[in-house]
Amino acid sequence: MSELIVLGFNDPEEADRVLLRLSKLKKEYLIDIEDAVVVVRDEAGKVHLKQSINTVAAGATTGFLSGGLWGTFVGLLFMNPLAGFVLGGAIGAGAGALSGSLVDYGINDDFIKSLGETIPPSSSALFILVRKVQPEKVLAELSGVKGKVLRTSLSPEQEKKLQEALEGATAPAAG
Repeated sequence: MSELIVLGFNDPEEADRVLLRLSKLKKEYLIDIEDAVVVVRDEAGKVHLKQSINTVAAGATTGFLSGGLWGTFVGLLFMNPLAGFVLGGAIGAGAGALSGSLVDYGINDDFIKSLGETIPPSSSALFILVRKVQPEKVLAELSGVKGKVLRTSLSPEQEKKLQEALEGATAPAAG
């Protein structure tokens, strides 16, 4: 089961920096992130979302490949596989991009936007959906990051250890 963690930061760039640190831990197999979204609220109060997974690009790529394959097959029937590949790829990429734009992967975008409206202007938040984690190593990496736990599905004791790590306190190993 995945755990949702939302961290708030006073600096608009801090959420990006924390996500970069977590991405390094992901490469070391210390954390398995299902989805991550950075929310930045500018000085005017406008909320900007930065999705970690671009569903439009992924859909366009998949659509191009499958459309190109099917287009080549149909083109073979009419003795023009190259035209079939080009036409099928173009139609597939367009359809894939459209379907990718309609898909909401991971954390619900409406939830992200509504919670993003509550953070102060010139600040940021990091929404993370975590599958698995090595808590003691991740908490050690986050130690000293100035942030606040805004929302979480963790147990109260795990949430307390995470908040202590963000405040720079020495957090005992989490279980």
